[in-house]
Amino acid sequence: MTQNLVPVLGEVNAFLQKQHGLLIDGKSASTRAGKRIDVRNPATGEVISTVADADAQDVDDVVQASHRAFTSGVWSKARPADRERMLLKLADVLEAHAEELAQLETLNQGKSIHISRAIEVGAAIEYVRYMAGWATKITGETMDVSIPVPEGARYTAYTRREPVGVVAGIVPWNFPLMIAIWKLIPALAAGCTIVLKPSTETPLTALRLGELVLEAGIPAGVVNVLTGRGSVAGQALASHPLVSKISFTGSTEIGKTVGHAAVDNMTRFSLELGGKNPMIIFGDVPVEKAIQGAMMGGFLNQGQVCAAASRLYIHRSKFEQVVEGLAAAADSMTVGAGMDVTAQINPLVSARQQQSVCKYIDIGRQEGATVVAGGYAPDMPGYFVRPTVMINVDHSKTLVREEVFGPVLVAMPFDTPEEAIRLANDTPYGLAASVWTNDLSAVMHVVPEIQAGTVWVNSHIPLDPNMPFGGHKQSGVGREFGRGAVENFTELKSVCIAY
Repeated sequence: MTQNLVPVLGEVNAFLQKQHGLLIDGKSASTRAGKRIDVRNPATGEVISTVADADAQDVDDVVQASHRAFTSGVWSKARPADRERMLLKLADVLEAHAEELAQLETLNQGKSIHISRAIEVGAAIEYVRYMAGWATKITGETMDVSIPVPEGARYTAYTRREPVGVVAGIVPWNFPLMIAIWKLIPALAAGCTIVLKPSTETPLTALRLGELVLEAGIPAGVVNVLTGRGSVAGQALASHPLVSKISFTGSTEIGKTVGHAAVDNMTRFSLELGGKNPMIIFGDVPVEKAIQGAMMGGFLNQGQVCAAASRLYIHRSKFEQVVEGLAAAADSMTVGAGMDVTAQINPLVSARQQQSVCKYIDIGRQEGATVVAGGYAPDMPGYFVRPTVMINVDHSKTLVREEVFGPVLVAMPFDTPEEAIRLANDTPYGLAASVWTNDLSAVMHVVPEIQAGTVWVNSHIPLDPNMPFGGHKQSGVGREFGRGAVENFTELKSVCIAY
């Protein structure tokens, strides 16, 4: 294990030492019961901070604050240009605190400081600036109607989009800051108020984000932050009758529970859920390019990416070469803390996730798969798992069917494009996929047949604020990004005028 650690900023240490409460109406508030949750550094397992553990009564306090802010019109009735201006100001504030946010994210989530700087903070700031512009571009449409009564009457009709109300933004632990911003900014652009509920494991950057929202001039109560356990606080938030829209990112299992709770109140919801994403590598792809693509697509953020490439389908003509090179590359990766600038594989988010990933590897062995790289947790502090490559995997077995959410790739050969399509689609999930080939005809044949919300060609994982993202099948309902992201936080009203 290497040790080239980034020095921790003084303001980061100061934030870790604070007595964090819930953020309600712009102030830190204690919970009624006074319970706390330990926050750990995944690289060491040590407690680095604590946060408030909310119960159902605390959730009601937070939602009521959001509802008051919405009905007051302090944000929902603000000029669109003023909302846009304050969101752009928020981007500037985030940029000024970029290194602080990146370090908090790495210390809490475990990921590489390089990823925290470039993606969690850098890409998120670009998203804020992109999405801020939609505040002034929400539109309806006029239409001719043919209402026949009363005789001689004339009508004109139009639609308008209005903010849906209080939003519950339920955020996962794999990209805590970035995905919080994915939910926060379009909701605010639309004129909604929002309760951010970060994961139990990774609450720190959401709390700091809530403070920076106030610094940017967004009125108190428009953004409230709720910390607590998903089974208590999350469930109470998802089922609260004053919540008008739920935006959830997480596992398919929990997403279904959230969806059921929403339907009971007829709450609008969007769900970005799990994935078991295929990468199809044709025989014309250079071996080195295939290896690099699989490493990036499968091991980014230790495989804790909903869109990660976890199933590799490699043309039989290149299968042995790609697997051999991939195994060698995986075995050469250095393991270390996210704050270590030289480490290539960082810890998983928690001991529970480490145990889950190791369990899946053991199940794979029991079901006949062969480990050609990794396959174990190194004997060291923290929640590490060596990057793992497995072959000889039966397509009906667990490793192919279930989302591992760790640095585990399964590689399988195929002979024809039709076989690759059939295998890629043989899954309950449909979030993402990639096709690797220089044959344009093959691309145009395969891409329309893949059952996934996003299909990349000769790349895997890059996203853009203007490109819709979401899943088919068990991978979710709705889309993030682009115009649709803002419209997801509105209700469409039809207006019909007789004259």
